[in-house]
Amino acid sequence: MSISRLWIIAILLTLLGGYAQAVQAADGAIKVKSVAEVEVTVVGKDGKKQIKRVSPDNAIPGTEVIFTNTFENISDKTASDIVINNPIPSGTEYKSGSTFGKETDIEFSADGGKKFAHAEALKRRDAQGQERTALASEYTNIRWTYKGQLSAGKSGEVGFRAVIK
Repeated sequence: MSISRLWIIAILLTLLGGYAQAVQAADGAIKVKSVAEVEVTVVGKDGKKQIKRVSPDNAIPGTEVIFTNTFENISDKTASDIVINNPIPSGTEYKSGSTFGKETDIEFSADGGKKFAHAEALKRRDAQGQERTALASEYTNIRWTYKGQLSAGKSGEVGFRAVIK
């Protein structure tokens, strides 16, 4: 294996290692599975092109990675108050407008998860001390608050895209 390939794999493992999330829910009823994938174009036997998500094996700067958290209610009771707080992995930059999650309220942080707000309300101070709206490139965390009740055995999915720096 070449040195450059080892270097790329090491970076990817570092990124995935930093991809841990905090989950809150009543009584530990929620199981979370996190994956990082990239999209590739594959050509089928019929010659048609399809986009498929696969585990990244060559993650170089500029690669867009899709980070997905699947959450499942593993209890026998309905779960509520589900909150997923996901740091944006170091060495990546959040892609503006890429968050997804049905029935969730999505907020961002630009200070390591101390304060959260909706994108248009998240503020930062510039070098002159003037308050301004935070740039997507400054986001450090994303928080999804599930708005509904998650029945026993049911699951949901939230995530975002980021580009490797």
